[in-house]
Amino acid sequence: MIKKWIITAGLVVIAAAVSTSHGGTISPDLLLRLASFNPDEEISVIVTLTDQQDLQQFTGRDKKFRRSKIASALRDKADKTQKPLREFLRKKKVRKITPFWIFNGIAVTLRADQVSELAGRPEVSSLRLDGILTLPPPSPATAGEPEWNLNAIHAPALWTLGYTGTGVVVASMDTGVDYLHPDIGPKWRGGANSWYDPNGEHAVPYDRDGHGTGVMGVMVGGDAGGTSIGVAPGAVWIAAKIYNDAGTTSESIIHLGFQWLLDPDGNPETDDLPDVVNLSWGMEDRVDKCDLIDLVYQPDIQVLKSAEVAVVVSAGNSGPAPATSISPANYPESFAVGSVDETLQVAFSSSRGPSACDGSLFPEIVAPGVNIRLADQTFGGTILNSYVYLSGTSFAAPHVAGAMALLLSVNPQLTVAELEAALIQSAVDRGDPGADNAYGYGLLDVAAASHLFTPFPWSLFVPAITGRHKQ
Repeated sequence: MIKKWIITAGLVVIAAAVSTSHGGTISPDLLLRLASFNPDEEISVIVTLTDQQDLQQFTGRDKKFRRSKIASALRDKADKTQKPLREFLRKKKVRKITPFWIFNGIAVTLRADQVSELAGRPEVSSLRLDGILTLPPPSPATAGEPEWNLNAIHAPALWTLGYTGTGVVVASMDTGVDYLHPDIGPKWRGGANSWYDPNGEHAVPYDRDGHGTGVMGVMVGGDAGGTSIGVAPGAVWIAAKIYNDAGTTSESIIHLGFQWLLDPDGNPETDDLPDVVNLSWGMEDRVDKCDLIDLVYQPDIQVLKSAEVAVVVSAGNSGPAPATSISPANYPESFAVGSVDETLQVAFSSSRGPSACDGSLFPEIVAPGVNIRLADQTFGGTILNSYVYLSGTSFAAPHVAGAMALLLSVNPQLTVAELEAALIQSAVDRGDPGADNAYGYGLLDVAAASHLFTPFPWSLFVPAITGRHKQ
């Protein structure tokens, strides 16, 4: 997991959002920050408008048509309802305005003494701080047995039958991707609709940190280094580099990343969305919480799910205590993934449930996340045989994203709901009998999941596949 929330502490702790008399609420984190600002100091905020698009009207299994209608409707809503607010902001001579259409909102940098007036506007639902996020250090690990993680989820059984993720597009929002790595570069979809750097630092895929490269390698990496590292080596990838080269990002940048995923080429009529998105980050500093601050990305994920994009999220590294879920993994819409080691025991640090958002089971399932062999930075292509071993739920989640790609190569017509149900139903029960808040429904078993909707004789490839079997 790679995200921290930085909040300036104040002398007074405000426990709830404050409503203005005629407009929207001001979130507690923003109020705390304002208390330490001079009136003429600038502050960056996110404005959410009251009039939001109703997603319930977009139904049907024609995915291309559904996606086009959703993107067009969201754009139309934003264009029609934001105009008065943008004009107000321009008259106030604010320094920066960034409109969003994935949800109806605006990021703006303005003076502290202008915040209350902005919150009082009738079209405003809420204001919150555009929080700054930064990268924590990587989790230490030792060298694991080559491919133990891929064998543990029975991915090679599907490869044997020719199902490697061909025809499927996976995506990440992370530190970027080193596309010069031989295990990853050939899998890039390519083109202007396949790479997005909202910080404007790199026109082609790049990763200064290495985290995003490792995550992408688990999803689609090949065997250029002598042993397989990726679950779905036949899939192609696209990516949004939400972290800048200094290792920081913000809520507004992350919203731009989500928005790009919903329409990578800016044309709703073309279906160039990913099938699966992996999010290996979360609010590690806000354990067991689910309030206005934590729910900031829920509308983005809801829209992606409505557009039939699967969203896989790492559960977090705040264990081993119970009730250590973090956002956005603990949203009802997220498919949260915990971590197990080479003995298939839940990792010590893997976050446990229940979910702070609704009290439900957390995580959904677990996957290998300890001592995982990952693609690493090539430093401009100078070290092509570049690998590293790391641990964390950041590397468990892309096993599930890759597994979804494998299932879609078996049956491209599967919906997101069907993908999630298949993985839950086929998971290998671990720990105490039945589902629990350490392992969720159990360990990922992608071959067993395929067995639920294919007639193949899986016993020839994976012994004792019986769905919710106990190991």
